Amino acid sequence: MQKIAMTTPLVEMDGDEMTRVLWQLIKDKLIFPYVGLKSEYYDLGLLNRNKTGDMVTVNSANAAKKYGVAVKCATITPDRRRMEEYPELTEMWKSPNATIRSILDGTVFRTPVTIDCIKPVVRTWEMPITIARHAYGDIYKAVELRSDEPGECIMTFRGESGAEQTVSVQKADGPAVWMSQHNMDSSIRSFARSCFQYAVDLRQDLWFSSKDTISKIYDGRFREIFEEEYSDYRARFEELGIGYFYTLIDDAVARVIRSKGGYIWACKNYDGDVMSDMISSAFGSLAMMTSVLVSPDGCYEFEAAHGTVTRHYYRYLKGEKTSTNPIATIFAWTGALKKRGELDGLSGLSDFAALLEKVCLDTLRNGVMTADLAALTEPGFEVDVVDSWGFISAVADKLDRELN
Repeated sequence: MQKIAMTTPLVEMDGDEMTRVLWQLIKDKLIFPYVGLKSEYYDLGLLNRNKTGDMVTVNSANAAKKYGVAVKCATITPDRRRMEEYPELTEMWKSPNATIRSILDGTVFRTPVTIDCIKPVVRTWEMPITIARHAYGDIYKAVELRSDEPGECIMTFRGESGAEQTVSVQKADGPAVWMSQHNMDSSIRSFARSCFQYAVDLRQDLWFSSKDTISKIYDGRFREIFEEEYSDYRARFEELGIGYFYTLIDDAVARVIRSKGGYIWACKNYDGDVMSDMISSAFGSLAMMTSVLVSPDGCYEFEAAHGTVTRHYYRYLKGEKTSTNPIATIFAWTGALKKRGELDGLSGLSDFAALLEKVCLDTLRNGVMTADLAALTEPGFEVDVVDSWGFISAVADKLDRELN
């Protein structure tokens, strides 16, 4: 078949370890044969981020703002162990996801990919639950220090007018660790608007949770802004028959476990990080979750919500074939291609991406799957366990038959 032409590039952010290997395999087997891919490529592999002083991450995020659509591979955020593993590193670079999200702002929406042969761990869940994760600030933009003697920590805000506000954080009688985190009204407001609009688009209820009984000012401001923004959406919600409510994070967890699913759960940055992992695992696998960052000005960054699968990567380096699940990475590509086609009026590109998703799910329904999913299938379901190459080849064969 003639390759599908693209008119506008999408931004391609390559990554690390096993997901980087799968990234290239997916392009070679599932995209290049059918799409004349136009992309602006950025290598966000850890060593290249180190080589560029992490400017490659900043440049990729600015490119995403320029072109409107990006697709990102999983990347390493180095800790002390990684510093030993990669002695070339000049510093413990920050999370590239946090850098990108800080530049783009907006909200990360994560939804499990479900198939009938794998039932959720929570027996009451009948429909996927979408996590809406605030993409700026809190612990991800926090500053920290460690003190080694008794003393007092003081937090001061100095306004441009010269006025100051000062609070005593705590008096310490010995060594201590300290953290200061922040958020912006403008970012919280963008988060709220994105959540309400997404609920309208999906025609689903929206929940928002935080802990304003303890964090009366910080979390209290989140709750206030959500209530203010809801006033602009209330009539539309009522017209669609959907609802919005606020509850404490601990109450939300209890409600989620008892629910049937089928709604959007908005969380602050760290809460969303944790709860999206919990939701995806309970539905089946971290590798079975879509993730898209939607910015207030209409930029989209699609990614896999899981890590770089380090354990499998080191087996791969030994020449072993690994049964790494590529679904989330494939769906990052299909999400980006669908959105690029939608924005550029290229229905053929969007239709191809939708077909690729269907072929992936049909392959799983036919019992061809990686080991992580095979262990979760219902009793009596016949499974053909394959490695990553075998799964992608099976998808490629079925896709070729569908298209030709």
